[in-house]
Parts: sequence; structure tokens; C-alpha cells
Amino acid sequence: MLRKMLDNIGKKFEKGGKLERLFPLYEAADTIFYTSGKVTKSGSHVRDVNDLKRTMTMVVFALIPVVLMTMYNTGFQANSALQNLGATSVEGWRGSVLSFLGIGLDSGSIFENMMHGALFFLPLYLVTLAVGGFWEVLFATVRRHEINEGFFVTGLLFPLICPPDIPFWQAALGISFGVVIGKEVFGGVGMNILNPALTGRAFLFFAYPAQISGDSVWVAVDGVSQATPLSQFADKALEMTTSWWDAFYGMIPGSMGETSTLAILIGAAILILSGIGSWRIMLSVFVGMVLIALMFNAIGSETNPMFAVTWQWHFVLGGFAFGMVFMATDPVSAAMTQKGQYIYGFLIGALVVLVRVVNPAFPEGMMLAILFGNTFAPVIDKIFVNKNIKRRLLRNAK
Repeated sequence: MLRKMLDNIGKKFEKGGKLERLFPLYEAADTIFYTSGKVTKSGSHVRDVNDLKRTMTMVVFALIPVVLMTMYNTGFQANSALQNLGATSVEGWRGSVLSFLGIGLDSGSIFENMMHGALFFLPLYLVTLAVGGFWEVLFATVRRHEINEGFFVTGLLFPLICPPDIPFWQAALGISFGVVIGKEVFGGVGMNILNPALTGRAFLFFAYPAQISGDSVWVAVDGVSQATPLSQFADKALEMTTSWWDAFYGMIPGSMGETSTLAILIGAAILILSGIGSWRIMLSVFVGMVLIALMFNAIGSETNPMFAVTWQWHFVLGGFAFGMVFMATDPVSAAMTQKGQYIYGFLIGALVVLVRVVNPAFPEGMMLAILFGNTFAPVIDKIFVNKNIKRRLLRNAK
């Protein structure tokens, strides 16, 4: 019945139909339920069950543990802060929803933490999908091509790398910049050289630095200010308030999806076992970070406390793990050659520590490191492609 209904509606969107210009919108809705009816009429050169839709679906599955931990930790941080303030209710529309559902503010309750955190993450996610989806549909309609499923991943990644209390209008502005300037101006999916989600996040960081990176943005409670562990390391006057295991599990303030290294590693296992994520990039990012961190530990500094931060702490703090698994491995903006992936990953891992340590005023460096790596990925691939061409020419000459 659903297939017949879609086929009947589809006639209006086909060439010559009244809604021909909106065919990409129909095609996107149709392929959510069914695979494409178009197949190759001659022998295929590449036989693989995987396609872009399945690839993006697997990334979404890998992000599920991160999303669950996002909602729990965001609610936990908010409920803990409210309990410390002695508050019994939440102001604004979130408080009205919690009151209507009869949900309290007990930081020891998994359910209450999850529900409170969901009121921060889910609305932000919906705003991102709506605004970013608008731009995707607009460009697909104008260019008359299909709406790509890659946006569903970008739309999910973007809110995960934002602080919990980011204003909705800033999120809309950021995802608009990421989709339009970070991707569509290059020609759309497969043509962009920068990760769209990180491009939008970088725009917000430099356009609204106080609102996107200040201490007051990490715990979504008015009047509560708390520095992230990386900021505490950078400022000798701040006392470290968390343990390594808390940081590993994700019980710390920070961008919503970047706090739990454990959840991120579960996602990494899904991506590697499914063949979607590049283990070469993940490994080389990790190795680059470890080697440069050990180098700074050996050098030491009496004036810069970041020199003493070990690789174990770099691994669990900030956006390192999330960037290593979900951002650096973006198949479009990352290096594609196997040997190039090692160089690309090592460059990112080394640069993130350089930014964190040498520039203590900017303790988080993963975003800039990945965007820098994106910029050089085509050059790295070009070098190895040319080497392979020369090697084959010499072999054929013999």
C-alpha cells in the first residue's frame, strides 16, 4: 500500500509533472523507506552491498551510545548544579515540561538525568535538522540533484560538538554556515574540502567566543560557572576537580557529545568492524598525540602547566576522542590514500597537542587541528597518487 501510494504521488514529481522542481524532496522521502529502483543494466564493475545510505546509517548507529551519554551527562551536570544551589525547580519552558511530566532534579536518578538532558539535546537537534535540511533541499532543488543522506550525519554531529546552553538562533546560524559555506559553495556532497559540522562550529567560536567557549556555557544552569578540565590544567590557579576515570566515563562538563570517551570508543568499534571508519586515521591521530605529548612532558616548563599534561589526559579531555573517531575520519574531507591517511592522522594528532600546549589561552585544539588536516588532505593524497603513477610507469617500462 505504501509503495503504491508513493508511486502515485511520484508521477507529479517526474519530468513534466506539476511538481518536477521538487523531485529531490520526493526522492529523499521515497528512499527513506525503499532502496532505489534504478539498477545498472550492464555488468557492474564494483560489487558491494554498501552504498552512501548504508554508510551514513552505520555512522548514526555508531553515534547512538554517544547520544545516550550526551543526554545523561548533560542532565547530570544540570541537576548536580541545581542541587548545589538548593533549587527545587527549573525556570523556563524546560521547567514547565519537567513539572508536567512529574520529573524531579535528582542527580542520582538515571531516568531524571536522561530526561533533563534530553530537553537540551533534542530541541537543538531538531533545530539543526530543520535549518540545515532547508538548505540541503534548497540547493538540491536548484541544482536538480538528489538530496544526500550525508546531512543526517552532519545534522547529528553538529549539536554534539556544541555546549548544552547554546541559543537556538546561534545553532541555526552555525549549521547554515557549515552547510552553505562549508559544503554547498564547493559543489555539494563529495566536493567540500572541510568538514561541514566543524566549519559551522569554528564560525560560531570565532564569531561569538564569549558565548561559545566561556566557563558559563558548559553547565546549562543560570548563575553557574564551571571551567572544563582542560581549562583547569591551563590555569594553575584552578584546582583539578575531576578524576581521570570521570573524564573517561564522561561525567565532566564540556560540549555535549565530546565528554564520554567510553561511549566514543564503542562507536569507534562499530565503525571499524563495519569497515566504515578508517582505523589507519584513528591510529595515526592517537600516535601523533602520544608522541608529541611525551615530547612536551620531557621538555617541561616552569611557566606553562600544559607541558606536564600526559597523553592519557589529552586522550580523555576536550574533543580529542570524538574528533579522532567521528570528525577526522570523514570520508570526504579526510585523506583517501592508505599511506596518506597515516600522514594525515599523525598531522592532526600532533597539531592538537601543539595548540593545547603552546597556546594555553586556547586549551582545546582538536577543531582547528582537523580543519588544518582537511586543508592538506588533497595535497597529501596527490603526493602518494603521483608516486604510485611513477612506480607503475617504471614497472611497465621494464
